[in-house]
Amino acid sequence: MQLNTTIFGVYEATADAKGRVLLPNAFKKQIFASIKGGFVIKQSIFSKSLELYPMSTWNDLVKDVNKLNRFVKKNVEFIRMFNYGVKSLELDNTSRLLIPKELIVFAGIKKDIVMSASGNLIEIWDKKTYEKNIKAGAGDFEKLAEEVMGNKSIGE
Repeated sequence: MQLNTTIFGVYEATADAKGRVLLPNAFKKQIFASIKGGFVIKQSIFSKSLELYPMSTWNDLVKDVNKLNRFVKKNVEFIRMFNYGVKSLELDNTSRLLIPKELIVFAGIKKDIVMSASGNLIEIWDKKTYEKNIKAGAGDFEKLAEEVMGNKSIGE
């Protein structure tokens, strides 16, 4: 799978009462070519956060998911859960995204959020949840980095 977009950075933003969030300019510049295609937003698999994909990146990801054999029960269950709550979004005229209410509830978003880009997607977190998550992992990061990246060569 080749993902089209590399996105990086961590930015704070505010969600209004309707769930509208201004996409940070730094992200808009990084994914400028993808913005017209829209986005897909979904629940994260491993945390109470949301994942925002440029549509082109999402389409590449779904190609691999669609290769799973649908005559294997666990594959069907995975596909169903992977797609649960998935919505398409577009920026409005003022560069805001309208996050669906059910996804705001899932992620526990109150008002202050953090948008954290990682490779091909942007994670959207309630600010307090994000900070709690970062603090919880900070003590073990050295060990985690060694376990995950310790056997890799640069450029591999």
